[in-house]
Amino acid sequence: MQNRLPKRDEVSKDLTWRLEDIYDNEAKWEEELKKVGELSDKVGSYKGRLSESGETLLEVLKLDEETDRLLDRVYGYAHMREDQDTGNSKYQGFKQRALSAHIAASEKTSYMRPELLGLSDETLEEFYKKVPGLERYRRMLGEVRRFKEHTLSTEMEALLASAGEVKGASQKAYGMLSNADLKFPSVKDSKGEEVQLSNGRFVPVQMSKDRDLRKAAFEAFYNRYGEFKNTWASLYDGEVKSRIFSAKARKFDSAFEAAVFGNNVSPTVCDNLFESVHDNMDKMHRYVSLRKKLLKVDELHMYDVYVAMLPEFDMEVPYEEAKEISLKALAPLGEDYLSVVKEAYANRWIDVVENEGKRGGAYSSGVYDVHPYMLLNYNNTLNDVFTLVHEMGHSMHTWYSNKAQTIVDAGYKIFVAEVASTTNEVLLYHYLKDHAKSAEEKAFIINHFLDSFKGTMFRQTMFEEFERKTCEMAEAGTPLTADALYNVYLDLNKQYFGPDMVSDAEIGWEWCRIPHFYYNFYVYQYATSFAAAVAVADRILKEGAPAVEQYKKFLSSGCTQDPVSLLKIAGVDLTTKAPIDAALKVFGEAIDEMEEAVKGLN
Repeated sequence: MQNRLPKRDEVSKDLTWRLEDIYDNEAKWEEELKKVGELSDKVGSYKGRLSESGETLLEVLKLDEETDRLLDRVYGYAHMREDQDTGNSKYQGFKQRALSAHIAASEKTSYMRPELLGLSDETLEEFYKKVPGLERYRRMLGEVRRFKEHTLSTEMEALLASAGEVKGASQKAYGMLSNADLKFPSVKDSKGEEVQLSNGRFVPVQMSKDRDLRKAAFEAFYNRYGEFKNTWASLYDGEVKSRIFSAKARKFDSAFEAAVFGNNVSPTVCDNLFESVHDNMDKMHRYVSLRKKLLKVDELHMYDVYVAMLPEFDMEVPYEEAKEISLKALAPLGEDYLSVVKEAYANRWIDVVENEGKRGGAYSSGVYDVHPYMLLNYNNTLNDVFTLVHEMGHSMHTWYSNKAQTIVDAGYKIFVAEVASTTNEVLLYHYLKDHAKSAEEKAFIINHFLDSFKGTMFRQTMFEEFERKTCEMAEAGTPLTADALYNVYLDLNKQYFGPDMVSDAEIGWEWCRIPHFYYNFYVYQYATSFAAAVAVADRILKEGAPAVEQYKKFLSSGCTQDPVSLLKIAGVDLTTKAPIDAALKVFGEAIDEMEEAVKGLN
């Protein structure tokens, strides 16, 4: 790990994404940004006319689709340019202008939803019969009409649309403070050398075998967040209040109900997750006990969570090697799948390494008319290899859906978004475990799989409980102060990690650094998707081609059905607790396998 982060212009071009595939010169971006405004004006001119005829309805839907298509390009380019260097004021401006264009377009088109809902089923069916081109929009129109009882008058919809930028202010401010403005101190490693901390480097440092370094970094990192505790609390409170405002305005009983309704998923899916995880909490506590035993520590602390349970063993995987491993691990998905992965590597779809000001974490972002992109902060760890195939899974889901569906039907729901990414991770796990070069390496791989379960099935469920509890507190009128949020988070941490873990005081500030808390009840879907992915990968490895074909049909289906029905295409039924319970059973079996593996090392 370098002691100094490179500046953006110091990063090798081969390790950066080629955003020129979207716009090869920025004059085109300016032109299309302007065109967004012109098109949305045209859409706005149809106000009051959607019931006029099927031909009129088709005209406005085509214009609206073209507007969305341009916005997809304009905003996609702007947000990725900003993310590669969040301190770049030029691209801050690009993103803000693109966001403003999106908000303005939403205002001008806000009349469409209530007018569409005003159409009778009989009238709409008559339109479909007379104007065949409307069939392209049948699924989308059906989704709009599903919201009928939660849609307001034209004037009120316009008002809510105009509040869009205000509602997003907390998330924007959080991103700027966390990624651009917040600076972390350096800490010393065991050799006395300074190690610069950052959001991107925190977890790699926590994976270090140097426990003193881990402890120093953990305390410095979270104390830095704690110094701004009231600011973080105010930002999160603003996010929660925004959700509650929207939910009340749209006549939902709670912010959570509003969020899952948007995904066309029943709240009981999340409730089932909580119940299953709580029923299997003994497995999480058993994992923590095994971690304490293998690390040979008198007390297990929160800064011991990320280091491998076999601290004497390590794997360093350079990026080029990671690419080769990924191709072998994903081979069960077929040559057509691998050919696109190779294209992603060859044609710079990926922004690979961290640089000064770059957004932390990793993501895949699709641009319909071009191809998906991936942002990484690759640091040569085993975890980074898993992150690579994870984001590649997202990108392949996007690629398959975009190729098979129109832009109207390609955008899959968040609920299924993590299935493809995690299926790739599970396939990678099995490949690495089966090709381990030694008993130590095999145990190290199993350790990673256990940590994935811990980080996804348990940690993300814990995050969701925090989000649910705090939103319910706010809905009941309880102020979301920094201390109140701290106490909720710390109590949950103790519950999930159990008696063999010392829940250090600093961990109570971890909620401050989780960007997903600004994504409106996103995180529980990591856990449900993980359970689904374990089932999908198991079918692929055991059944081969038939399961692969079903899986690719799922990948290609976009949002053509509700999320639970889409997963049934891939052989998973999340209307029951069975997939969650089955995944947690696999977790218990992996603990057994780890205990057996380490016996041979003694």
